Amino acid sequence: MSERTIPMYHSWLDRWDERRAQRGEEGKKATDVVLASELAFPRAGSVASVADFCDLADQAVADPSYFDEPIGPDISIEARNGWISFPSDIATETNENNTAFAKITTGRSLDQALVVFHHWNARSRNDLLAKFFSRQGVTVVEIALPYHLERKRPASFHADYMLSANLGRTIRSVKQAVLDGRKLIRWLRAEGYKGISVLGISLGSWVAGLIAAHDITVKKAALFLTAGSLADMVWTGRATQSIRESLESKINLRDLNRAWGPLNLENYTDKLARPDLDILIVLALRDKVVLPELSKRFVDRLKDAGATLDILEANCGHYSLSIPPYVILSGLKLRALLRRYP
Repeated sequence: MSERTIPMYHSWLDRWDERRAQRGEEGKKATDVVLASELAFPRAGSVASVADFCDLADQAVADPSYFDEPIGPDISIEARNGWISFPSDIATETNENNTAFAKITTGRSLDQALVVFHHWNARSRNDLLAKFFSRQGVTVVEIALPYHLERKRPASFHADYMLSANLGRTIRSVKQAVLDGRKLIRWLRAEGYKGISVLGISLGSWVAGLIAAHDITVKKAALFLTAGSLADMVWTGRATQSIRESLESKINLRDLNRAWGPLNLENYTDKLARPDLDILIVLALRDKVVLPELSKRFVDRLKDAGATLDILEANCGHYSLSIPPYVILSGLKLRALLRRYP
């Protein structure tokens, strides 16, 4: 590509990303800010102020058991016709959301399993990814995030209960995704899988990152289109403008970072830097949803903590990471990560 055509290509790419972003705006609107601390911190109950909510969030960040699975009898999870389902450990107001569903595309052996956490408002799973890695011998398990796919809230336009101006429900939803993922990983290990990896894309990368930080059985983590602070991403991102519009009259960014502190991967860089965890970060230099400066700050924090990192900086936008050549480059990086299993 000539020097003259490169700017034209990137201009076209930026416009393509913006058109894709506009398609995702259907049904999004500003809503009231709701604390709902009892959803995020059930033992503490309801509080009336942002300051009190932030105090509870600080306590959760300091609590190493906050993302631990509840102690109880093992639930038998049976795979049938390429699917598994099991009761979620967190019960919500939406019956459909209280059962976790995952699609399994089996590899050739029990050597490796890759658990995939999709992006916000996903409407389908990634069949191409699953087929590609299963042919490499990796079993791919694609789990539905809360309020998505089979767990969708009836009559909802998008997964507004997963991420919104309801501070407590957002924390509960991400925590539910983490606990569902950890239960799935425990089942995979019981089935005999030796190497467990996680892949998270956009919002799913926060779930995958939290699991990798708190579950020492995970040895590889690929975080695509990620950053550390979910609050900063929501405040600055193209896809979450309606949420910021809802929040900014009631809470400033500093307090939002405290309120959503349990979801901030920068608070767990010491856990992500453990010696037996390899991390792949894929960021998009033209991203308007997860700004690259947020991604790079997270990378710097991981480096400072001593994490084992591989980084791909793709010169594309958030949505255009899904098209060639960027999707191919990302896939090859992920394959290289998975091949490093002993």
